[in-house]
Amino acid sequence: MHDPRVLLDPATDAVRKLARRGFHLDTAALEKLLSGRNAAIQRGDESRAESKRLASAVKGASPEERPALVERAREMKATITLADEEQKVLDAELQELLLGIPNLPADELPDGASDEDAEQVRTWGRPQHFDFTALDHVDLGEKLGIMDLQRATKLSGPRFAVLKGKGAALERAIARFLLDVHTDRHGYTEWSVPALVTRATMTGTGQLPKFEQDLFRTEVADRELFLIPTAEVPLTNLHAKETLATEDLPLAYTAHTPCFRSEAGSYGRDTRGLIRVHEFSKVELVRFVEPERSRAELEVLLGHAEAVMQELGLAYRVVRLAAGDIGFSAEATYDIEVWLPSQNRYREISSISDFGTFQARRAGIRTKSKDGTRGFAATLNGSGLPIGRTLVAILEQGQQPDGSVKIPEALVPYTGFSELR
Repeated sequence: MHDPRVLLDPATDAVRKLARRGFHLDTAALEKLLSGRNAAIQRGDESRAESKRLASAVKGASPEERPALVERAREMKATITLADEEQKVLDAELQELLLGIPNLPADELPDGASDEDAEQVRTWGRPQHFDFTALDHVDLGEKLGIMDLQRATKLSGPRFAVLKGKGAALERAIARFLLDVHTDRHGYTEWSVPALVTRATMTGTGQLPKFEQDLFRTEVADRELFLIPTAEVPLTNLHAKETLATEDLPLAYTAHTPCFRSEAGSYGRDTRGLIRVHEFSKVELVRFVEPERSRAELEVLLGHAEAVMQELGLAYRVVRLAAGDIGFSAEATYDIEVWLPSQNRYREISSISDFGTFQARRAGIRTKSKDGTRGFAATLNGSGLPIGRTLVAILEQGQQPDGSVKIPEALVPYTGFSELR
């Protein structure tokens, strides 16, 4: 969430920056709410000061003077009540307006609003072009007997998956491998966090109020909870309403959790198989850093996600997303896109984002240095990696002419087998 004074400061250039992502900032409405709120605060403060002065005057007043002073004190109390009520209303309206304003995109991002406008940064590995017809992951999985989408539909409806045998073992192996690399080599602390969180928690990272239609919500015994779309939500909010010592930064957290997304509005897009499902699992990476370090830390985080892609031997490319295509809370985002032979194209497997202080302001994650300087932390997050899409890439890139699939060497110690057939 933004500081409204910063948004209205011409030096911030917020109108132009937000226009790059297709958002119109109504500065007139923002300024009206802010000035009205400030006026109500000032009126209340002045009335409280006058009420305090009158209280002292009443004590020392003569019997003749006291009635008028008492009446004036009653008027001040009524004025204070009205000012406080007006401030409360304007506070709520201002917060509602601010919660709907996305983060300011970084100036270095390319213009545009779709994945076609992304800027390619680099590629790694050689995209496979087989001398046989490449099968997609669904056909491969069903032929190998490791995937059963029909039974998943029977259990839960469309956009769910069932893995069995070596498929389930491979899914488990990928998660263990990712967690081991990120904790042992990259210095992340592993957490086990809830998959159900409160509205305040969802609001802290920017999923609410804007994206409520994309979330699964449950209400039991009048208690409202949301299923997390990513572990970014609980991991970031671990420090909600806390103050972090700057000398302890950066903090690096990871978790393997189920993730739930309604995928509202995506009907007909990638609904076959594991690419776009309602429930999947993911190893998430979150970092808390000092704001001036956030862009450098974005490169660090990207490097950690790329490292596991390379160890798995998966061909991919890195793109910098356009200003109009980044997430609501992001300042800048890299996507890692993995090569899928069946589609003869790269597809997104991981997003790595710098949120600046945007999420920390919403969640109340503050910092304090040894000299007493206070501020807000910067937060970053990235997929490191989603298990389902990683499995998709392994199946498709590892497929052989005889229909078998070669397993990446890095996973063999976790699976106990080197191929699927």
